[in-house]
Amino acid sequence: MLRNVFAVSRRCTVYTRPLARLIEQFQKLPGVGPKTAQRLALHVLKRPEEEVRALATALMEAKKQVGLCQVCFHLSAESVCDICRNPNRDDSTICVVADSRDVIALEKTREYRGKYHVLGGTISPIEGIGPEQLHIQALVQRVSRGEVKEVILAINPSVEGETTTMYVGQLLKPFTRVTRIAFGLPMGGDLEYADEITLARALEGRRDLD
Repeated sequence: MLRNVFAVSRRCTVYTRPLARLIEQFQKLPGVGPKTAQRLALHVLKRPEEEVRALATALMEAKKQVGLCQVCFHLSAESVCDICRNPNRDDSTICVVADSRDVIALEKTREYRGKYHVLGGTISPIEGIGPEQLHIQALVQRVSRGEVKEVILAINPSVEGETTTMYVGQLLKPFTRVTRIAFGLPMGGDLEYADEITLARALEGRRDLD
């Protein structure tokens, strides 16, 4: 207990309070440790006030304006995202992913020309996330209309990802062909961090879900 109090008091003497608060906020970002947070905070303080104000404005506008596409649940500032509105995309194919970051990763391959459906996560009983917390029923409704010829499941190959893949696959099989991409990734790997060539080959090597 005394050690924690000493650590807090020591930080307060090193940083003036507004700077300490800024560093603490940066530390809340994913993948940002104490040293990186300090470097970012000091960088912001060195920038002109106009740049800092522009950054703050961009943060607030993104938070207020960016929501979810009503069709595929990808991040969008409009009610329907650009991909869903694009008439050149193949309506007969839907690629199912867990997160919008996966959409971005797959789009970088420039190999996939169909539509998407973002589940908003994976089934994880430990974290209290069940099928009802995800956009699974909306996916079933999209596919059950009979216009979709293939659903590609592109969910990270983790324990939760496999559970989600099998659950969603069983729901969709009565309506259409269901395939999954052939991962060139280890168990627990993330689509977000895969290179474009690996993702492109995974799409090409997709197979029917057993």
